[in-house]
Amino acid sequence: MKQLAQRMSRLGTETAFETLAKAKALERQGRSIVHLSIGEPDFDTPEHIRQAAKDAIDHGYTHYGPSPGLPEAREAVARHQTLRQGYPIEPGRIVITPGGKPVMFFAIMALVDEGDEVIYPNPGFPIYESMINFVGGKPVPMRLNEESGFNADIEEIRRKVTKKTKLIIVNSPNNPCGSVIPDSDLKKISEIAIANDCYVMSDEIYKDFYYEGQHTSISRFPGMKERTIILDGFSKSYAMTGWRLGYGVFPEQLVEPVSRLMTNSVSCTASFSQIAAIKALDSSQEPVHKMVAEFKKRREVIVEGLNSIPGIRCPVPKGAFYAFPNISGTGITSRDFANEMLEKAGVALLSGTAFGAFGEGYIRISFANSVPNLEEALRRMREYLATRK
Repeated sequence: MKQLAQRMSRLGTETAFETLAKAKALERQGRSIVHLSIGEPDFDTPEHIRQAAKDAIDHGYTHYGPSPGLPEAREAVARHQTLRQGYPIEPGRIVITPGGKPVMFFAIMALVDEGDEVIYPNPGFPIYESMINFVGGKPVPMRLNEESGFNADIEEIRRKVTKKTKLIIVNSPNNPCGSVIPDSDLKKISEIAIANDCYVMSDEIYKDFYYEGQHTSISRFPGMKERTIILDGFSKSYAMTGWRLGYGVFPEQLVEPVSRLMTNSVSCTASFSQIAAIKALDSSQEPVHKMVAEFKKRREVIVEGLNSIPGIRCPVPKGAFYAFPNISGTGITSRDFANEMLEKAGVALLSGTAFGAFGEGYIRISFANSVPNLEEALRRMREYLATRK
């Protein structure tokens, strides 16, 4: 049997899905598991969005559509982004994708040649590093430190940029840290990108999940609209993870090559899903606001609870729906902590190292679960650590 292509050895994974599979297997054995690992709202997709998809199927939206998306869906996204970003965005810059990950996949494939460097957040969403490695690029970590609120050192970014740097990735609010990049730092990163002729991919999938303040996109700064790729979608804000529905706002020169990658890979995004997306964007955003308000209450429960456990300290996340507590005081490595909590305590959470080497000493907890479940998880964690030898 011939071997796999060598590039497959450079392809990573997303530990959240592996942990979910292990947790489900334990549940099938009769174990009780509290799920705090997967980054998925526990809310249902709002009824009016579900109904729009059903109606779309009945009205024949069951066929192929254009690779970059249905014209009416691209127009709806452009209206939405124009309103949110505060500057005009044309429908021709929008590419609708089956989930948010294809935006990062296609952007990196279209831009990064072998040996090109990409600066990315670490700890950060693991697919960034995976895709950079897969295409033969060189991942250059932008370390996020707890001491600086899990934000990067701007001078370190400046030092790490070389003539080979093709792309800088920013993610605010951040997964896994829940941090938000200050406007002043976004401006400095934009100046670095312009001075060194780099593209920026701005992952804004959590743009609605702010507990204080409002979202600012790096694309707003002078000279950045022409070099920023905005990654966004419907999974988080509208509780539509299973719909696989995302989009990118691309500089004009990238729309055609990314559309070609769509044609060569998935052909197009499901048409009836795109009709539902229009309904999501053009209807009242009250369901989004209610969900975020509930997550703010849960944030208080999880942060207070974690800080009450000996050996754990948890900063208050400013956005997204993740806590990233420091567990170094327990004397347990991140990987062992996650494994033991799942297997011994019945709590599914993620090792900080699932998000990069600089995640050692931390774990990620998704508080997209009910308050009773969060309280039960905290009880189990506290009791297990108290009895661990």
